[in-house]
Amino acid sequence: MNAMPPISTAAMSERESPTVAALFTGFFKLGLMGFGGVLPLARRMVVEDRRWLSGEEFTELLGLCQFLPGGNIINMSVAIGSKFHGALGALSALLGLIVAPTAIVIGLGVVYDRFSSDPRIEHMFAGLAAAAAGLLLSMAIKIVWPLRKRPVAIAIAAICFVAIAIFSLPLVTTMLVLGAFSILVTWLIEARKNGSRRNADLNAAAGKAESREG
Repeated sequence: MNAMPPISTAAMSERESPTVAALFTGFFKLGLMGFGGVLPLARRMVVEDRRWLSGEEFTELLGLCQFLPGGNIINMSVAIGSKFHGALGALSALLGLIVAPTAIVIGLGVVYDRFSSDPRIEHMFAGLAAAAAGLLLSMAIKIVWPLRKRPVAIAIAAICFVAIAIFSLPLVTTMLVLGAFSILVTWLIEARKNGSRRNADLNAAAGKAESREG
């Protein structure tokens, strides 16, 4: 987990790093509240409530977790814990996330196995599915928002959505191709910006030299 994006000094000056205990309790509460999907609530807790990461940092970290095997929220808990306290933080955040939901799911599984044919239970799960869809849509908007000033990133995200959701292309292949393409495009854009800055600095230095000579 060493490839995670660093936390900027300016960002760290505005918020304190969570303790190991805070990581456990934060993800423990998240596991208890994460009905229908934890990622939307994870972003609210990490970015808006506890301010452990900025919105852009969360989006970048989620992008990394998308490429790792396993569930995104599991990867996210390990990544965030590791970012602040290494292996101990990763273990604390992971345990906090899965302890309560695991016990609850086992209990509900026994109940559902007995009453799954009840129409009221079917209607309840249909309502939960609708609420989960709303939560995911809300999270998607919040994740895209930090990218609003980066049209190339928006375009790549749109291409990925169309490729997977509409054309049903393989997820892994699509992400590998678009990931490599986005890295290349970003590198070219940054190289062009750096070149422009160097030219501007050279022109400014040449102008000062001419003015001195004159």
